[in-house]
Amino acid sequence: MKVVIVGGVAGGMSAATRLRRLNESAEIIVLEKGPYVSFANCGLPYYVAGEIEERNDLLVQTPEALQARFELDIRPYSEAVAIDTKQKEVAVRTIEGEYKLSYDKLILSPGAKPFIPSAKGLEEAKNIFTLRSVPDVDAITAFIEEENPKKAVIIGAGFIGLEMAESLVHRGLDVTIIEKAPQVLPPLDEEMAVYITKELNANGIELHTGAAAESFEEEGKVIVLDNGERLESDITLMSVGVKPETSLALTAGIETGLSGGILVNEQYETSQKDIYAVGDAIVVKQQINGEDTMIALASPANRQGRQVADVISGLPRKNKGSIGTAIVRVFNQTAASTGLNERQLKQANEKYEIVHIQGKSHAGYYPNAGTILLKLLFNPLNGKIYGAQAVGEDGVDKRIDIIATAIKAGMSVHELPELEFTYAPPYGSAKDPVNMAGYAALNIIEGVSDSIQWHELEARQEEGYLLLDVRNENELVNNGRLKGAMNIPLDQLRERLSEVPKHQPIIVSCHSGLRSYIAERILKQKGYKVKNLDGAFALYSTVRPEKVEK
Repeated sequence: MKVVIVGGVAGGMSAATRLRRLNESAEIIVLEKGPYVSFANCGLPYYVAGEIEERNDLLVQTPEALQARFELDIRPYSEAVAIDTKQKEVAVRTIEGEYKLSYDKLILSPGAKPFIPSAKGLEEAKNIFTLRSVPDVDAITAFIEEENPKKAVIIGAGFIGLEMAESLVHRGLDVTIIEKAPQVLPPLDEEMAVYITKELNANGIELHTGAAAESFEEEGKVIVLDNGERLESDITLMSVGVKPETSLALTAGIETGLSGGILVNEQYETSQKDIYAVGDAIVVKQQINGEDTMIALASPANRQGRQVADVISGLPRKNKGSIGTAIVRVFNQTAASTGLNERQLKQANEKYEIVHIQGKSHAGYYPNAGTILLKLLFNPLNGKIYGAQAVGEDGVDKRIDIIATAIKAGMSVHELPELEFTYAPPYGSAKDPVNMAGYAALNIIEGVSDSIQWHELEARQEEGYLLLDVRNENELVNNGRLKGAMNIPLDQLRERLSEVPKHQPIIVSCHSGLRSYIAERILKQKGYKVKNLDGAFALYSTVRPEKVEK
C-alpha cells in the first residue's frame, strides 16, 4: 500500500506515524510545501516573546529523524498542486521542477491559511506580517531586530492576536489592538471578555473594538480605521482569523461546505474515492448540537490524523466531531472556553440557563489562592451541558478541562456535584468550583433558586423590582453600591424583615452570589417573590462600572 500525505504538522504527521506503527510494509510519503514538516505552531508567539529561547525547540522532528525512526519518506519544499483522481496521481512542484506521484490512498492535511481582508494600500505595505509558520516567525523576529520598531498594531483580538500582543509588550513595543467585534476574544461572551480587556488595559495596551482597518498609507506606517481614526505603526500583525486551504482539493473536484471547508464523512473520506482529509481544512460536527462548524485547533487535528490512519488500516474508528475547547494566557489572566457560548445558543433558539460561580484556584485559606469566574451554560429541562467559560489567574485550565470531559462523556449538570477531585489545600477546595456550578445549576432546575443575569437588572428594576444588597456596610463604602439598591446585611435580614416590602418583587445581590442565595432562601420561605442576581456585585460592577455609586 502506497499512502501519500499532503501536509505535515499536527494532522499529517499524526497520520504518518500512526500508519507506520500499524503498517510496517506500507510506503508512506509526506509532501510539505514549506521547509518544516513538524514544528510547534502554537509555540510561535512565545518564541517572539523570548520565553522559548532556542529556535530549534520549535522544530519537533526533522525529516532525518522521522526517516530513521519511522522510515517515512519526507519531502520538504514539495508542493502538491493538482490531483488526478482517475489516474490516482498527485502533481508535485519542487525547485527542480514538477513530477507526478501515484497513490493508493491520499490524505489531505493542508491546514488553514491566514485570512487577509482586502484594503487599500495593503499590497504596498512593507511592515505587515502574519503568524502561522516558522518562516513567518523568522520574518517577524528579523524585522524587529533589524528595524527596531517602537509601535506595533495587531489587527484581530483572537487567541493568536492576544498572545502576540503580550509577546510584543515583552519585547518593549507599544501595542495597539484593533478588533472589528465589540469585544476582545469573540469566542467568549461579553461579560467574560471584560476581564481580559481590563488585563490588557492594565498592561498599557490600547484597544479599538468595534473598528476595522480600512486602508494603509505610507507603506503601512499609517493605518486608517473605518471610523476615521489614524494609527501609526512600525510593525503590524494581521490576525483576523484563518480560512481552510482547499485549493488542492478543488483541483480534484472534492466537495466543500461551510466556509469552503472540505466535506468528509465519519471515516474522513472525501467525495472522491481513496482521498481522505483531516485537520483545520475540514468541516466537522459540533458534537453538542450536531451542526457543521470549523474548528482550527491542534488537539482535534492530532486526533483526526491518528483516526484516519486507523480507518485506512481497517480499524473501526469514527469522527465523532469536536466541541472546541481552547485556552489563552493574557499576561496574568487566563481565559478558556469549551462548547457553545451564549450567542450561539441564542442564534440556535436553544432554551438555556446560566450560572456564574466565583471560586478559588485552591483552598482560600492557603496562600496565593486566585479567583476564578466560571460560567456554565445548560439546558434547564434535562441538565445537558452546552458549554462553559472561565477567567482567572490560576486553575482555569483544570476547570474547563473537567467540564469539557463531562460534555464528551455525555454527563449533565446533575453529575457535576458527584465528581470527585484530588483535594489538599495547595491544590483545590473540598467543594471545587465545578462542583459548586453543578449545585447552582441543580438549584435552578429544581426551582430552589431563580436568577436573573447582569444584563437584565435595569429592565427588572424598571418593572418594579426592588434591588436588595445584603453585603456589609464596609463593603459598600470600600467597593461602592449599585444604583437604587436597598441595603440590609445578610446577618441582620431576619430581624429586619419588616423593612422589606412584601408587595414588591425582590432581586437580591451580594458580592459573589453566595450570601444573596441564602437571602433568597430566607425571603422565599417568608412568602416573598425573589430572584438572585447571578454573579452579583462582582460581575455586574466589572461589566457595568459606570452603574456603581461610590
